[in-house]
Amino acid sequence: KVTELVLDNCRSSNGEIEGLNDSFKELEFLSMANVELTSLAKLPTLSKLRKLELSDNIISGGLEVLAERCPNLTYLNLSGNKIKDLGTVEALQNLKNLKSLDLFNCEITNLEDYRDSIFELLQQITYLDGFDQEDNEAPDSEDDDDEEGDEDDEDEDEDEAGPPGEYEEEDDEDDGGSDLGEGEEEEEVGLSYLMKEEIQDEDDDDDYVEEGGDEEEEAEGIRGEKRKRDPEDEGEEEDD
Repeated sequence: KVTELVLDNCRSSNGEIEGLNDSFKELEFLSMANVELTSLAKLPTLSKLRKLELSDNIISGGLEVLAERCPNLTYLNLSGNKIKDLGTVEALQNLKNLKSLDLFNCEITNLEDYRDSIFELLQQITYLDGFDQEDNEAPDSEDDDDEEGDEDDEDEDEDEAGPPGEYEEEDDEDDGGSDLGEGEEEEEVGLSYLMKEEIQDEDDDDDYVEEGGDEEEEAEGIRGEKRKRDPEDEGEEEDD
């Protein structure tokens, strides 16, 4: 049931690593970097293997074994090995699913028109030493998975939080309602205030009229007293 196996820096014996055999039928990723492999003659049959790391070994040929035992390879790293000529790489033509090949730090990279020759020889591959024919860098599958996971998390967060704008609209509506309420309160206060002022004005007018009436009554009373006194004065004068 093992799908990934990393044996980097282990030591091979007679071109094989003890324990690595055909029982790993589900293996999809195998890494054997720097294990002093001299050939692939004893590589077990791994029909589901897609990625094979063989960097920093002593492999100089015999690559035809890969098509026989790992026919579904999509990625092969042979960097840092003893591969010198195009004839050695030609054996990889039978890996029909191969998309990425790494020969970095191999002597073959010193050949003139190395990249163009490899792309012409292995027309099924898209990336050589991490770059395509247009010098575009190969995407990192792990980074892509992380980015997809982040995007999914963001989408979930947005779904949970609800579409932006709903809350803003509600806030705007609430603000509008509160403004209207304040306006109505101000209007009511203004009307009641004016009503009070009018009532007070009417009361003041009544008081003024009543006060005026009292003064007139007092004035008439004084006149009446004078009139009463005047006849007496006249009578006294006549007696004199």
